Amino acid sequence: MITTKIKLYANKEVDFLKEVRLQDNSDGKGVFIAEWNLDIPKPTMAQLDAFETQATEVERINLIKANRANEYPDFKEYLDGIVKGDNAQIQKYINDCLAVKVKYPKE
Repeated sequence: MITTKIKLYANKEVDFLKEVRLQDNSDGKGVFIAEWNLDIPKPTMAQLDAFETQATEVERINLIKANRANEYPDFKEYLDGIVKGDNAQIQKYINDCLAVKVKYPKE
């Protein structure tokens, strides 16, 4: 969750190999910012914690998107149906996509 909070704080995608390096010393204190190479001030944990609610929602939506992407049928089936003029195949693709959306609702 700390990566999402950092992205929200920075208001951009962050490269966690070059711009911000996180570390966990396995001392029970958790993950912390070991290196900060952004052009904005390094945030305190309190500043990052202020993004808790927003970060939770972003991660919830990202999980839904990932689950949907994994279960959507192959779009080639849709295109194949169009090329063949097979309305039943096209409708099956649409129905399968809608079923995935129902399985993983955003609301």
